[in-house]
Amino acid sequence: MEHERSAQINIGGAEHELILTTRATKEIAAKFGGMENLGEKLMNSENFEAALEEICWLIALLANQSILIHNLTNPNEKRELLTVEAVELLTSPLELATYKEALTEAMLKGTARNVASAPAQGAAIKNRRGG
Repeated sequence: MEHERSAQINIGGAEHELILTTRATKEIAAKFGGMENLGEKLMNSENFEAALEEICWLIALLANQSILIHNLTNPNEKRELLTVEAVELLTSPLELATYKEALTEAMLKGTARNVASAPAQGAAIKNRRGG
């Protein structure tokens, strides 16, 4: 997958690539009412069980995007999707906490705007004193 758009995690000894796609963004918006509500919902969950479930759902959603892309581009080499249940069984709560950085990275990369700026005007002017 395009590494500039993704982050890596290891679940149960297997590497998974997390990627935020338009499809995943739509699913997050449907579940949380928009991307802006996602962080608040996860951090302010009053129910620890619900928070764990939502984190596992988000991990499965983002990990499955790279699998779905692979399956779309390689129809003869389809891979099985990662389930929320598999994430729950193959991880510990401590591991879920360590995945926070990868989740954030994938979502930031997925929503980043690449802005190119022109070089500063002064950079083009040579120092005439030195020769």
